Amino acid sequence: MYQVDLNSDLGESFGNYKIGLDEEVIKYVTSANIACGWHAGDPLVMEKTIKIAKEQKVGIGAHPGFPDLMGFGRRNISASPDEVKAYVKYQLGALMAFARAKKEKIQHVKPHGAMYNMAAKDKALAKAIAEAIYEVDEKIILMGLANSEMVKAGKEIGLKVANEVFADRAYNPDGTLVSRKLEGAVIHDPQVAIERVIKMVKFGKVMAINGEEIEIKADSICVHGDNERAVEFVKKIRSCLKNAGVEVTALSNFIE
Repeated sequence: MYQVDLNSDLGESFGNYKIGLDEEVIKYVTSANIACGWHAGDPLVMEKTIKIAKEQKVGIGAHPGFPDLMGFGRRNISASPDEVKAYVKYQLGALMAFARAKKEKIQHVKPHGAMYNMAAKDKALAKAIAEAIYEVDEKIILMGLANSEMVKAGKEIGLKVANEVFADRAYNPDGTLVSRKLEGAVIHDPQVAIERVIKMVKFGKVMAINGEEIEIKADSICVHGDNERAVEFVKKIRSCLKNAGVEVTALSNFIE
C-alpha cells in the first residue's frame, strides 16, 4: 500500500497580524508544522494552533527557524552549528510545553525557511539540527528535503526521518529546489502539480527543470494554505491521492 503524509506550515500569525487560513487547511492535512516564535508565531498563536491540531487529530510538529521576524526566517544567517543546535532546542522546548499542556506529543521537527535550505546542503548544520532533536527526544521524526544532508544526518544520528517533497515547486537535477528567483520555480497549474506528486509517491520519480527524470523519495508532501485557492488545492490533492490508491496519513503511522 502507498502511504504519504500531507503537511502544512501553520501558526505563522503574530500579534495583530494574521497569516494563513489555519482553521481551514488543517482539516485536510495530516501533519502541522507549527512556528515557534522566532520567524513567526507567538505564545498565544502557538497555544491556539496546538489546540486546533489536537481537535483535528493532526500530527504536531515544531517548525523552528532563525531569529528573524522581519525577514520571516527566509534570510540566510551566519550562525555556527552550536548556535543552530541551541536555536532548535530552544524552540522545540517552547512548543513541547504547549503540547504537553494539552497532553499531546511532538511528532516531528521540520526546520523553516533559510535554516531548512541551508541545512539541506550543509552537513555540519544538518548534524547540529539532528543532534538537537535527538538530545531532547530521540523518538521525534526529523523532516527534511528528500535525499538531502538533513535526512542523511538524521539517519546517522539515529532519528526516524521523513523525506519531504513539494507539490508546487520545480526541482534541480541534483534534487534541490529551484530558486524562487528563477522562472519556472513555482508550478502554478494544479493538475500538473498533482500529477507530479502522484508520480513521486508511487514511482519515486520527478521531472527536473531541465527535463531529466530524477529519483526522489516522498514520505510527506508540503502544501500551503495561505489563501482560498491554496486551500482548494489541498482538498483536491488529497482527493486525487485517494483516487490513485494512496493512503494519506500522519507520519507517525508509517515512518519507522
